[in-house]
Amino acid sequence: MPVARPETSDSRIIAHVDMDCFYVQVEQRKQPQLRGQPTAVVQYNSWKGGGLIAVGYEARKDGVKRSMRGDEAKKVCPQIQLVQVPVARGKADLSIYRNAGSEVVSILARKGRCERASIDEVYLDLTDAAEAMLKETPLESLESIDEEVLKSHVLGLSLNGNDDDKEIVREWLTRRDADHRDKLLACGAIIVAELRLQVLRETEFTCSAGVAHNKMLAKLATGMNKPAQQTIVTLASVKGLLEPLPIKKMKQLGGKLGSSLQTDLGVNTVGDLLQFSEEKLQHLYGANTGTWLWNIARGISGDEVEGRLLSKSHGSGKTFPGMQALKTLAAVEKWLKELCEELSERLQFDLETNKRVAHTLTLHANAYKSTDTDSHKKFPSKSCPLRYGAGKILEDSVNLFQAGLREFLGSYTNPADGGWGITGLSVSASKIVAIPSGTSSITRYFHGRDRFSASSEPSDEKLAPEVDNLSPSSWTEGHSASHQIECGGEQTQITHDTSSFDKYETACKDEAAEICLTSKHHEPQPRLSEKERNFNDGKRSYEQKRKATKEKGTSSILRFLQTNSCSSSGVQEALDMERESLTKSQNKRRANTWRYNVDEIDQSVVEELPPEIQAEVRTWLRPQKQANTVKRGSSIAHYFSLNRIEQTNLKKS
Repeated sequence: MPVARPETSDSRIIAHVDMDCFYVQVEQRKQPQLRGQPTAVVQYNSWKGGGLIAVGYEARKDGVKRSMRGDEAKKVCPQIQLVQVPVARGKADLSIYRNAGSEVVSILARKGRCERASIDEVYLDLTDAAEAMLKETPLESLESIDEEVLKSHVLGLSLNGNDDDKEIVREWLTRRDADHRDKLLACGAIIVAELRLQVLRETEFTCSAGVAHNKMLAKLATGMNKPAQQTIVTLASVKGLLEPLPIKKMKQLGGKLGSSLQTDLGVNTVGDLLQFSEEKLQHLYGANTGTWLWNIARGISGDEVEGRLLSKSHGSGKTFPGMQALKTLAAVEKWLKELCEELSERLQFDLETNKRVAHTLTLHANAYKSTDTDSHKKFPSKSCPLRYGAGKILEDSVNLFQAGLREFLGSYTNPADGGWGITGLSVSASKIVAIPSGTSSITRYFHGRDRFSASSEPSDEKLAPEVDNLSPSSWTEGHSASHQIECGGEQTQITHDTSSFDKYETACKDEAAEICLTSKHHEPQPRLSEKERNFNDGKRSYEQKRKATKEKGTSSILRFLQTNSCSSSGVQEALDMERESLTKSQNKRRANTWRYNVDEIDQSVVEELPPEIQAEVRTWLRPQKQANTVKRGSSIAHYFSLNRIEQTNLKKS
């Protein structure tokens, strides 16, 4: 569904760059002897010479078309060189072309916001770069302009197709009285020409470009003059560009919406739309679509260039035409295995290289029913949350296919009975987002609860550095302070530091011991127990620990000991009070740090863990019970105490 977005400004400078017959150029760079010869890239399927994927411009001059197969192309052009696309897992492997496209994107992104639209095309927002160039160097003062810029096609200029055209373009570029928007377009043309030359020098690839005030017009202009050329769309030329354009040539009008405009309104060109008011189009197609149609007929488009150098999704698919159609669940599962392995590899590479994760797995299929009159019914696409790992992607894909097949065939048809065929199959991963900085595994929650609920022991562990690669992994044995969880293919290990609580308690013990030892000259000392002697052993390190404790704001038990004798019972009582205070502090910190909502945790993730781990995790997930604290005066000793008996007697009397 097209979206009507208001145009933020008609002074934006947007460029669309499209590689010239890109697959052929990649093969010619790999095999230089193919340069200058008619060349085409064909599918790995050898039937009738293979289907043509890309046709070089030399072959096009001889009449070769992309709709032909290899054998037919040789009849039209006997000297054509047919290069088979690389093959992996029984299907075309486009990695070499995808990587070559990344080389180009890295160069184009140097001058402005860059959006990679496909393997071989890119959008650029050059508004800021053009504004800066115009401010720094007025165009009328340019002493020299590169030849590539002068070869630009400026729509609306009367060009003769000879050398005089360059002088006409020069005059247009350097007009002193030009509109500010045209001056920005001129700066954009110079920047794009420079970028195209850089691409040629660094990659040996040629490309064509369109420069306009929005994405729609820039893309239309790119294909007007190819190869290795650029076209500029001025505001004055927009109407002349769009009016004769077939309605089906417009983006998002090649399907049902375009057919509806033709049959219902008699609209065959974009110019035909101009006769309808915005209200009329809104009445017929809804408020949003009606406004969008009214806007595009006038060359208005507010689509922004997204700052994206990487693809929005990953996919792997294959077609099975004619007799190659898949007709059994086993055959479908076999090919799903191949597709899922390729998808998993690409996801893993994206994760390791770009630190991105995908969240949604989608299965698409083209199918037919041979025994049903409802053969036009489409196979429904199915989606589910994506789990990393080829095995899990395959398992989910099979389940999605079976669910789609049941819906396609109907609830009363058994898929095992046949009568259906799959002519196309693909799996894709979408909703790909960058891993937020500082993100880590859910085990951080579990680990914290486990550590705090366990007895406090001195530890030298430190908080492990954040793991960049967030792909979850299988459980492995290790130190009790670290946990790992399985979610896909990589290991994330998190350790937590609780030694500060242990050091806190040790410092308090030492402080109590020091105060007792200091007061031994003022009153007789009883024989020390073994625990008290241990306190004395820590006297040497007391001063340093006491200083560190005070810096942390630790409360002292000095006030308690100033009003009580430092006997062994007093020390023990002081320690008990301090330990109680410490426990409350730990519980408060734990409540603030490890609070989570059990209902928000996906139980399916827990169910994938080994049984013994499941039991442990479910123990962590149980709500903690409140400690049974004894209220003052509720003990049996208090019940039989002398004071209580006296109070009872007084009441009776």
